[in-house]
Amino acid sequence: MRARTAYAVLMVLTLAAPFLGLYPVFLMKLLCFAMFACAFNLLLGFTKMLSFGHAAYFGSSAYVTGWLMTVRGWGTIEAVLAGVAVALLLGLVIGAIAVRRQGIYFAMITLALSQLVFFVCLQAQFTGGENGLQGIARGSVLGLDLGADRTMYYFVLAAFAATYVLIMRIVHSPFGQVLKAIRANEPRAVSLGYQVDRYKLTAFILSAGIAGLAGSLKALVLGFVTLSDVSQGTSGEVILMTLLGGSGTFFGPVVGAIVVVTLQEYLSDLVGAWVTVIIGAIFVVCVMTFRLGVVGEIQRRSTRSGATIGH
Repeated sequence: MRARTAYAVLMVLTLAAPFLGLYPVFLMKLLCFAMFACAFNLLLGFTKMLSFGHAAYFGSSAYVTGWLMTVRGWGTIEAVLAGVAVALLLGLVIGAIAVRRQGIYFAMITLALSQLVFFVCLQAQFTGGENGLQGIARGSVLGLDLGADRTMYYFVLAAFAATYVLIMRIVHSPFGQVLKAIRANEPRAVSLGYQVDRYKLTAFILSAGIAGLAGSLKALVLGFVTLSDVSQGTSGEVILMTLLGGSGTFFGPVVGAIVVVTLQEYLSDLVGAWVTVIIGAIFVVCVMTFRLGVVGEIQRRSTRSGATIGH
């Protein structure tokens, strides 16, 4: 009941946000990174696979969408779907190689292959190299011009809400229960007859596709794509967002994205490059005091409190 009330309040706030004096472009950027973090959490929080290269899907989808709209003149929906398709394909290729390994070996494979994607984006002509892609138009959807910030905001918000519900459905489905079993005890899942690698690969592909959708939307919101979108730094940021908010929780990655993006947006002008140090210090403090992340720790304490009252 509390969760439903909280979601209802959040829904009202997000719908009214553009009218409360909040900058729509900032809100859209926040939603894109929140979606990116939720995609990563599907992999880490519910399947226990730590990927060090998730920016490869985020950035590659952004590049494809931006190139198709600026050079080929594709429509918004078609370009976004094409970017997501590329992210899914990339997730299939990298995932098929990586899921055969576990732990640090899995993480290192994802890191190495993501660096290969970064090198391709750096050298390929269609990406613009170090200059990136500029002047990406937002286009229109169902006759609605996305050039207006408020219209674009509600489009991104609808995409985020649909993705969030999709992830919840995935986790609560029989498929999601198998993923939880793999996270808890993979050898036991194997002994029960589950084809673990197939489930892990499917989760990897789904996570890559959702990350790609976030990247494509970010390209439309900001109107440009740069190498930072496929860099290792972006992969590190999404890990930070997920762990800071609470890995394995639904709303934790959203909270983590809000904290990180807000600090980057409002502190960068004041302290410059020191914003990275500040975010790192906050992460260290949270790890020491909130080991399950902000949302995870709140859930744990509320559960313990409820058990004490019940007892």
